[in-house]
Amino acid sequence: MKEIKKITSFTVDHTKITPGIYVSRVDGDVTTYDMRTRRPNMGDYMDNLTMHSFEHMFATYVRSSAIADDVIYFGPMGCQTGFYLLVRRADNEGVLAVVKDVLRSIISHDGEMFGASEIECGNYRNLSVESAVVEAKRYLADLEGTEVTFSYPA
Repeated sequence: MKEIKKITSFTVDHTKITPGIYVSRVDGDVTTYDMRTRRPNMGDYMDNLTMHSFEHMFATYVRSSAIADDVIYFGPMGCQTGFYLLVRRADNEGVLAVVKDVLRSIISHDGEMFGASEIECGNYRNLSVESAVVEAKRYLADLEGTEVTFSYPA
């Protein structure tokens, strides 16, 4: 049997991670950002409604942003403590600026939830603009309240 290697995210000390944005890995011209909204293993996890709602809003806005053509993927972490954003040809400071702009767009969103129909989503009844706004406010405050280095804590 072939040796099984640990995936990169399992090599990070999760006891030291705080809310922020980190470069998780770089594969060629694709950068994976760890958008951590919660401290791991502290009992403060996103519920499914919040995680799902934030995903719909953020994914839609980021795919309409200045980096739209370079966004490969945006989605939640199974541990309910953040999201992954994969960007081609990423400039860290540029991505951070877009992330903050997207969060502000979610906060000021005036309208229906994106993708909130049976045709568009597999669990369309489990969405809330209000939950996404609360999460966006929380995460923006974290990003604006600390110095962003894009490196995991040592």
